[in-house]
Amino acid sequence: MAGHRGEIRQRRVYEPPEAEDGARVLVDRLWPRGLAKDAARLDEWCKDVAPSKELRTWYGHRPERYEEFAGRYRRELDASPAAEALAGLRERAAAGPLTLLTATKETALSHVTVLVEVLGEGS
Repeated sequence: MAGHRGEIRQRRVYEPPEAEDGARVLVDRLWPRGLAKDAARLDEWCKDVAPSKELRTWYGHRPERYEEFAGRYRRELDASPAAEALAGLRERAAAGPLTLLTATKETALSHVTVLVEVLGEGS
C-alpha cells in the first residue's frame, strides 16, 4: 500500500516528486548534474550514507562487480559517519514513507538498492 509507515522507495532524483514519496532524501555524495536545488524538493541531502569515492570509482557501475560492491558498501555503512546517518534514515522510515533519491541511471545496480535492503533489515 502506498504511503504507509516504514515504506522505503527508491527513485531517480530527476523524476518529478509524487505525493506518495513522503520524506525525500538524496543519498548521493555529489550533487546531481543539471538539477537546481529547489527543483529537487528534498527534505535532506544525506551524503554520509553514499559510498566512498574510492569504492564508487572501483565499482564504476560494472554489473559483474555488483555483488562485491554491495558487500564492501555494507561494510562502509557499519562505520562512522555512515552508521549515524543510517540511523537517521531508519528514524525517517519509521515515521512514514521514505524515498531515497539518486542520480544513478541504473538504480537496480546502485548503492540505493543496497541501502533499501539494509534499512529493511534493521526494522
